[in-house]
Amino acid sequence: MTHSTPLFERACLPCSGCIPPLTQPEVQENLALLHTNWLLENEHKVITRRYTVKGFAKAVYLANLTAFLADQEGHHPDVEFGWGYCAVSFTTHDSGGLTINDFICAQKLDKLTAEQV
Repeated sequence: MTHSTPLFERACLPCSGCIPPLTQPEVQENLALLHTNWLLENEHKVITRRYTVKGFAKAVYLANLTAFLADQEGHHPDVEFGWGYCAVSFTTHDSGGLTINDFICAQKLDKLTAEQV
C-alpha cells in the first residue's frame, strides 16, 4: 500500500489494539524507506537500529532524543544504551507486530539523527 506522504511527515495513529499488523510485503515496502541499518528481528515483529557513537554521553543523548520523539508521537520503543552504542527497537505490542507507527517513528528518528550520528 503506497502512501504519497513521506513517513516522517505523518503522525502515529492512536494505538489500542485496533491497528492490524502489517503484512510481510508491507513490512518490506516500509523497511525499504528506512536507513539500511534497520533490521527485522523477532520473527519479523520488531525493527531495530543499533547506533555506534563516541563515548557514553552521546549514547545517553541519543536515548534522550529517542525518548523525546516517542513522547511526541505517543509510540514508545525499547531503548538500550551503554558506552559507545544506543539500540532502538520498535514494535506495536498491542497489535502483536509491526504497524505503520513503527515505521513512522523509525523514519523520524532517521531524519533526526542523519547529521548527528
